[in-house]
Amino acid sequence: MTDPNGKKGPSPGVADWIRSACRFATDRNDFRRNLLVNLGLFAAGVWVARNLSDFDLMSPQPVT
Repeated sequence: MTDPNGKKGPSPGVADWIRSACRFATDRNDFRRNLLVNLGLFAAGVWVARNLSDFDLMSPQPVT
């Protein structure tokens, strides 16, 4: 995209999104950021627990 001065660069929407994402990631007192990070870590832990376990709960169990 070209601005009125003839320079090429990201559109204002993309630049604003990047700026707000950087501000969001670096704000240490932001409750939403902490909540999203904690939910992401929880989801990663659940994924690891479900996919990297040594046994499959859905597989048929041996008859004893």
